[in-house]
Amino acid sequence: MLCLKSVAPCVSEASLPSTVWAGSLLVSLVLGTCAMLVKETGITVFAVCLLYDALVLCRRPLVCQLSSSRLRDVLHICRPFIKRACLISTYVVFIMSVRLWLMGGSMPLFSEQDNPASFSPHLLTRILTYSYLLSFNAWLLLAPIVLCYDWQVGSIPLVESLGDVRNVSTVLLAAVMVALCLHCISSLQRRDSREVLVGLLFLVFPFIPASNLFFRVGFVVAERVLYMPSMGYCILVAHGLGRLCSVVGRWGTTVLSVSMLLLLLLFSWKTVQQNNVWLSREALFRSGIQTLPHNAKVHYNYANFLKDSGRHQEAIHHYTTALRLYPRHASAMNNLGTLTRSPEEAERYYRKALDTNPQHNRALFNLGNLLKSQGKDRDAETLLKDSIRFGPHFADAYSSLASLYAEQKRFAEAKEVYLKGIENCPDSSDLHNNYGVFLVDTGQGELAAAHYQQAVRLKPAHYVAMVNLGRLLRSSNENKEAESWYKRALQVTRKVDILTPLGALYYNTGRYEEALQVYREAAALQPDSTDIWLALAQVLAMAGRTKEAEKMTLDIISREGSCIECYRLLSAIYSKRGNYTQALDALDRALQQNPSDLTVRAELHFSKGNQLREMNQLDRAFESYKLAVELKPEQSQAWMNMGGIQHIKGDYAAARMYYQRALLLSPGSKLLKENLAKLDRLERRLTGGA
Repeated sequence: MLCLKSVAPCVSEASLPSTVWAGSLLVSLVLGTCAMLVKETGITVFAVCLLYDALVLCRRPLVCQLSSSRLRDVLHICRPFIKRACLISTYVVFIMSVRLWLMGGSMPLFSEQDNPASFSPHLLTRILTYSYLLSFNAWLLLAPIVLCYDWQVGSIPLVESLGDVRNVSTVLLAAVMVALCLHCISSLQRRDSREVLVGLLFLVFPFIPASNLFFRVGFVVAERVLYMPSMGYCILVAHGLGRLCSVVGRWGTTVLSVSMLLLLLLFSWKTVQQNNVWLSREALFRSGIQTLPHNAKVHYNYANFLKDSGRHQEAIHHYTTALRLYPRHASAMNNLGTLTRSPEEAERYYRKALDTNPQHNRALFNLGNLLKSQGKDRDAETLLKDSIRFGPHFADAYSSLASLYAEQKRFAEAKEVYLKGIENCPDSSDLHNNYGVFLVDTGQGELAAAHYQQAVRLKPAHYVAMVNLGRLLRSSNENKEAESWYKRALQVTRKVDILTPLGALYYNTGRYEEALQVYREAAALQPDSTDIWLALAQVLAMAGRTKEAEKMTLDIISREGSCIECYRLLSAIYSKRGNYTQALDALDRALQQNPSDLTVRAELHFSKGNQLREMNQLDRAFESYKLAVELKPEQSQAWMNMGGIQHIKGDYAAARMYYQRALLLSPGSKLLKENLAKLDRLERRLTGGA
């Protein structure tokens, strides 16, 4: 007790202050949590706060307390600090557990290209490289001359021997840190120079998670992890300059002030320059190549940008450069395969990527799609299944495998894959859209609408789903709703794929002027499209503007003489005017193109038969109809017209035979039944007369 009384000024409870306002502690916890949510390293601010609390807020030296008090008394005196420390530690454990839960209960996995040193089998290489990286980061704080957004794959070669000259910088950093620590220990006995301790805390502790000391990190150097250490660095520099000014005198202080002003201007200029680097994706990736041309990752990233921009030749060059610098870059091989026009070369790149990384789900997907297009369905199915197995949240793989099953008429399996994909990728708008298309194709259109609408909810700019929904509604004669979805899609983008179905809707509902307006816009967007110009000519013809339609159709034929539909339209225009000879000539020219599709040829012969019948050339018309049914026996109208010609010619037996053949194909035809009834009456009259 005598000891305690004699040292009361040293160990009173006031020497470790209690929390003046609980709200200040709460604000610290909230702000620390926000820092952690922005970037994981933000959690280190809690360790800084605890050490600051223990070593700086304590207004009396701890050594004095420990030497003059019993442990029980010291614990009693330190109770406010211990409470704060326990609260913060418990909170840190809680938010780290939440963070781990959000990550699925496991740490992220990294590859050799992310952090080559951590994959080295040699302990000495790992130790020397990690130590050198500490000095390299310290140099970035001291002189941020060379900056890059990514320091992976070859940016900093491994330090593999003690004779590497870079070890000198490691030793120098160690000496500086030892000196600073000794200074901090000595400052604990004095009330001055505590800012050195604060600076050291901010310099060291926020960097510990990036040091590979406790766990592997996914980078070699990352400038972003130096944000908080730079605070400590600035405190140390300010302290050092203050001490220096106190010993150099007035003139020395002036020189230091001028030097600091110049340094501040220089760093400001560097900041402006670096801001320009981050103005755009292209500027950022180009800066990486200029700064670290031996870094395979920056070439790969720039190649991705070029690929997305349609600059494929430049992208191929940078993918090739990335592979030269890092031959095991599986993603570069895969992306090169997507850019080559040769299927054989693409397959070679995909297989090389899979040799390097057998679990590369995108290479598996691309190779599977390539083999699928070549008809190698069994191999494609295996690869697409593997792509899903190694990338269960890769929506495109589900769509591709399901479409393969659908093409093979394995509809139950296709549906199962789509539903599994939607379960694992609930936010994939494309998957919902593709499943909607599948449902329409399999006659389940009433279910498809919900998936199209879900695709639009997930991605409000998904115009493809809007168009598909419009087509579905159009097929149900819900024209007003279909039109609204087409127009909604046009609010997203003015594309031909949206304009043409809207134009068809207007055409089929007799709104020819609106159809003309829409098709003209489509033709302006895609002037080389024969189908759009032909559709425009058809609208003109239906609107009664046959001269314009004829001129436009002849213009299409002059550019593309094999346009069979053009000749058919031309024939219809001439027939409408009563120019049957020209109409017949147009159909003959269409047949001269010798269309490979038997259905098209059958329809042309049928149209020719109709034209000849209009010209009262019944025998030639009969021959044309006969050719039509030879090519397409299920064409009931041609059989009926053949029966009608024989009926007119008085060959009632032949007429009956053709009528009955037509009736088998169209058992609900009233006209056929009426013709057969007329034939029966004629035959009875003839029989009765006999």
